[in-house]
Amino acid sequence: MSPMPPHKKKTPPVLIRPTQHGDIPALIALGNRIYPGDDPWLVEHYASHIKHFPQGQLVAIDPQTDRVVGCASTLIINWDDYEFDHNWNEFTDNGYFTNHDPEHGKTMYAADVMVDPDMQGRGVGKAIYKARFQLCRDLNLLRIRAGARLRGYSQYVDQMDAVDYVIKVIHKDIGDPTLSFQLKRGFRVIAVCENYLRHDPASLGWAAVIEWINHHVALRRDFRKRDPKYSPRKKLKPE
Repeated sequence: MSPMPPHKKKTPPVLIRPTQHGDIPALIALGNRIYPGDDPWLVEHYASHIKHFPQGQLVAIDPQTDRVVGCASTLIINWDDYEFDHNWNEFTDNGYFTNHDPEHGKTMYAADVMVDPDMQGRGVGKAIYKARFQLCRDLNLLRIRAGARLRGYSQYVDQMDAVDYVIKVIHKDIGDPTLSFQLKRGFRVIAVCENYLRHDPASLGWAAVIEWINHHVALRRDFRKRDPKYSPRKKLKPE
């Protein structure tokens, strides 16, 4: 009998590690590709993120080329200091994260995720979110919340309002490039807000406030404030 061929280990799609100062030029270049002429992040923003919450800043590295192909920017906030209709600048202190509050906060705020367009569909976003969830567990935080910009809403604005659009995305009647992906990761919609990113033509400023609960620390009361109209459509039981 011929010997079995050696088992080949599957190459991981990306390596996720904390952001370093040396990554900043690559992150600026990535942002310019994704948001041409309108990158929200400057060098001083990334430096401030690393200063205030180094654990929460993540980069995705292509193990074959050793280049940055994605990133995540995160801070911790005390949700009682904010409202659902606050915008991105208010949640992030204009992008500097100087409002990072690990002493009082139990909410990880997901300020941004970027994935190299050439790496779309290769598991980069999934790997980033998996690392974020694990960090939330490791820090014993209650949840992750974020504003999911409704990138597809501008195509439907003449047909429905933003709330109806979000409900249709939740029910999978239509798809949204950002929100549909996040719902698949286990997030739930808890509100819809206007003027989250005021000058974003794709979303027209609209975003869904989304939440992922850390079940290791959550209590029953942490689920009670969810608006039932944003619940997934119930599957009919076979007769």
